[in-house]
Amino acid sequence: MLKSTFTPIFSTSPLKPRTPKLLRSYLISSSTSEATQPVRQNASTKITPQLSPTSAYIHLPFCRKRCHYCDFPIVALGSSPTQTNDDDPRVSNYIQLLCREIIATKPGHKTSPPLETVFFGGGTPSLVPPRFVSSILDTLRDKFGLSLDAEISMEMDPGTFDARKMEELMDLGVNRVSLGVQAFQEELLKSCGRAHGLKEVYEAIEIVKLCGVENWSLDLISSLPHQTPQMWEESLRRTVGAQPKHVSVYDLQVEQGTKFGILYTPGEFPLPTETQSANFYRMASSMLSSAVYRHYEISSYSEDGYECKHNLTYWKNKPFYGFGLGSASYLGGLRFSRPRRMKEFVDYVQNLEAGLVDCWGNNHIDAKDLAMDVLMLSFRTARGVDLKSFGETFGCSLVHTLCKAYKPYIESGHVICLDEWRRAMNIEEFNSLLLDETKIGNRLAYFRLSDPEGFLLSNELISHAFGVIDS
Repeated sequence: MLKSTFTPIFSTSPLKPRTPKLLRSYLISSSTSEATQPVRQNASTKITPQLSPTSAYIHLPFCRKRCHYCDFPIVALGSSPTQTNDDDPRVSNYIQLLCREIIATKPGHKTSPPLETVFFGGGTPSLVPPRFVSSILDTLRDKFGLSLDAEISMEMDPGTFDARKMEELMDLGVNRVSLGVQAFQEELLKSCGRAHGLKEVYEAIEIVKLCGVENWSLDLISSLPHQTPQMWEESLRRTVGAQPKHVSVYDLQVEQGTKFGILYTPGEFPLPTETQSANFYRMASSMLSSAVYRHYEISSYSEDGYECKHNLTYWKNKPFYGFGLGSASYLGGLRFSRPRRMKEFVDYVQNLEAGLVDCWGNNHIDAKDLAMDVLMLSFRTARGVDLKSFGETFGCSLVHTLCKAYKPYIESGHVICLDEWRRAMNIEEFNSLLLDETKIGNRLAYFRLSDPEGFLLSNELISHAFGVIDS
């Protein structure tokens, strides 16, 4: 279900906010009754990645105040108006430090392709004056190159920007906006500790539209304290009415050390039960899919052609740069996180400049770890696991073993088998393939989770696969 506990893939997620904990990170493996075979028959098998990063995440940690659910590394600036952060030394000093980090980072290859996506996350990046955003983009362009058609996304909160700032950011190249609305009820926004109200929500939506931002996303959070099904339905209905090209739906995670973590216990009133949270998820899937949105990733819906290219970098397990306080990179097979505290981050950048930090791995990945990564991240998506590619990398025998392990879930409809034309197979076809391992390799092309029931059971399904791989 949505609130099971995982061991993190990233010490600090490069995403904001709030990827649902159901697939935010690794599960510790669980046992399976099926006989299993190790990857390539050798636990020490290493795989060498060949890709150079074409994506960069930039963490801008500034917020007006900390929301009650937030455990991300932030710097609270106070409730200052939109345009008054130009001379704040906390902002200017951090931007200088961030640019120093970018400059000191060694590319993995002498010749690498330019960046195709840049994602400004936080924090509330829209609090940062455009001239500082320009400095960061110029530094990235000089260091790595930046494609002319790069997707440049920025998270923006209502009440932190006006039309002038929006237009200045667009002139710099920002062409995708992720608007952190979270709820369409005044009382829920207040109970979350959000710095904006409903009036600012509608003003922000109007600004985004009037400025001609075509590619924009609206973010919502479900399972909030005192949130009712009627409230959630209203938020979804108003989201569809706002006509964003993309919608992100996150389930509230109650983290230790946050205000919610002190006040509430997951599953107990005023938080919804697990069953109620699951029903929120089902409602979102039904209402958004019935509109113009395709459920292309476990928390993400979009019109055709408006999937978030940057986030697809994560779900496809491709390498990426991370820059800034608490951010994570995936380079040369190494997942690497920066310090979450500013003083330690300053020391980190100084050590990086002195050549004392190596952000790159040895370009070798343990095959079991990679197989788990691929399965977990692929199961997030509607496309699912590419079994032909998976078999070529990790061995056809592992694919056959996974098929046997998943048979009960295929019969129940939680896992769907697809052929190379993405036609769903019935259970009789699947059972006939199990009799011959070569037929599986030739006929079975994809596994994917059903929507929404398979996604809701994803913790158990991924844990089951990890047990197969790790045995």
